[in-house]
Amino acid sequence: MKIMESAENYLETILILKMRNGTVRSIDIATELGFTKPSVSVAMKNLRQNNYITMAKDGLIDLTEKGNKIATMIYERHTLISQWLMEIGVDEETAVNDACRIEHVISPKSFEALKKFVKSYKESL
Repeated sequence: MKIMESAENYLETILILKMRNGTVRSIDIATELGFTKPSVSVAMKNLRQNNYITMAKDGLIDLTEKGNKIATMIYERHTLISQWLMEIGVDEETAVNDACRIEHVISPKSFEALKKFVKSYKESL
């Protein structure tokens, strides 16, 4: 099932916040993304209904196995693409912004090829 880019961004943000802070609440997501609390609340409801996250009574958010799989994939794409762009001379801000767009549209086949290329290039240095 293909999910929307916005859902992928929320899942990736939850993963990043979890790695950074250990716990995640809706307010943390709103602050990180610059969105309103009501917007994040609606998104969390949709993610919960589609079994991408769980939300405890105390408001703590966790990724389900399904949500973690998507978040990890998007985060890996974002990290590799932004680092690769910076290595070829793109400034960090542009690289991160471009990676954020590319990570959602690049096919698995193209991403795997890019990963192999970057790995072989680094090994040849």
